[in-house]
Amino acid sequence: MASNKVLVIDDTTVVRVKVREMLPPGNFDVLEAKDGVEGLNLIRQEKFSLIMLDFLLPKMSGWEVFQQIQSQPELRKIPLVIMSGRKEEVTEKIAEPFENFEFLSKPFDQKQLIGAIKSAMTKAKQPRQEPAPVAPSTTENNSTPTPDAGIPSSANEIQALNEKIVKMQTEIDALKKQLAQVVTFIKQKIK
Repeated sequence: MASNKVLVIDDTTVVRVKVREMLPPGNFDVLEAKDGVEGLNLIRQEKFSLIMLDFLLPKMSGWEVFQQIQSQPELRKIPLVIMSGRKEEVTEKIAEPFENFEFLSKPFDQKQLIGAIKSAMTKAKQPRQEPAPVAPSTTENNSTPTPDAGIPSSANEIQALNEKIVKMQTEIDALKKQLAQVVTFIKQKIK
């Protein structure tokens, strides 16, 4: 009997089937949604152990579904993996480092999928900070910004930047490894 109910929201049938096939058999009950509206309706009806959300969806975008999930305390606790073939579309809306969900770049393999799920589960268990209200850059029309505007002013901001650097280096290393694998594959095909 399946112990974990997973929702895969993606407009591409191939991706939904790929996720279903890559998950260990017997451990997961996979439900599918082909657009944001259908996905959000399922989220409201069922209790999920994991949500896998494509960022670009018809009817209601993944960004809008993400905002709905984040606006409700009970839904925010569900581990979330956001999937996209273009990470920059995600980072335009959500700043890195991604503290409350895991990002999975398309295309992906089984090892990357399982890693993303494990990471999302870990992130979902961590306590969350409520987002701080954004202060306006100037409070009065005649005020001038301080000379060090834009420079991190707290240890937390510096640590967040350092974590971002480490994460980016990890991504660079992974891309180098993938490139090496592609080159090796091409060389084998040429022989």
